Amino acid sequence: MSADPNAFLQRIGESGEGPHDIAHVALMLSALDHPGTSLEPALAHLRQIAETMRAGAGLVHRVTDGAQLLSSLLAGRLGYDGDRMTYDDPQNADLMAVIERRRGLPVALGILYIHAARAVGLRASGLNTRGHFVVRLTHRHDDVAIDPFNGGAVIGSEAHGHAGLAEQVGDIDVLLRLQNNLKIRALEQGARERGLELARRMTLIAPRRADLWFDLGRINEALGVLGAARKAYEVCLALAVAGEALHNEAVLSLSQLKRRLN
Repeated sequence: MSADPNAFLQRIGESGEGPHDIAHVALMLSALDHPGTSLEPALAHLRQIAETMRAGAGLVHRVTDGAQLLSSLLAGRLGYDGDRMTYDDPQNADLMAVIERRRGLPVALGILYIHAARAVGLRASGLNTRGHFVVRLTHRHDDVAIDPFNGGAVIGSEAHGHAGLAEQVGDIDVLLRLQNNLKIRALEQGARERGLELARRMTLIAPRRADLWFDLGRINEALGVLGAARKAYEVCLALAVAGEALHNEAVLSLSQLKRRLN
């Protein structure tokens, strides 16, 4: 494990879409906001979750058994639940704080459920549903969707035609959604420097996403960091597909920026 979160996250970005040790990556993102704080208590907690799940592996014969085991541990025994009172609190997307408070946003709690599910041999991935985030569990040929924000409750299955209504997303997309929650809140509150840092982190873990570089360029430009904005637009152009809307936007933004620089 790297002692430098930035170096660790850069390697994650270079390694591709995953799957990754998703909770560990989320902790390293969190560590950037807690310099000097030891990650060991949080890592020990993740190990405890994994060990407890593995100890119950013999009880998992169907995917619903796995869902019940997850809910019993994370919601029942450990007390994880959605934060309904202070939903927009940035701590709800900071995994170190989520572990300490046992409260979080759907995506942050979902990361813990994915971590726990994989420890017991279930396939687990995020599902992007409208306005919410849930987790799909797969065991053998059965699927079920669960809601980490509401105690891991089962909300649908392939057999009943529900889980297929949402798009399955990879680990990097889940982590980007976690960071995007923080970025949007920062920018809405006028904390543009904070928004810029979060946008930078997103390019660190997903360096091949042209839209993230475009966003980074826009925020840098708004802050007057024009050299960094130019570089971000240029990376966006190198990654974007010529002729598509994003490529055209980046061409226009870079052209306008060059006029400002000259």
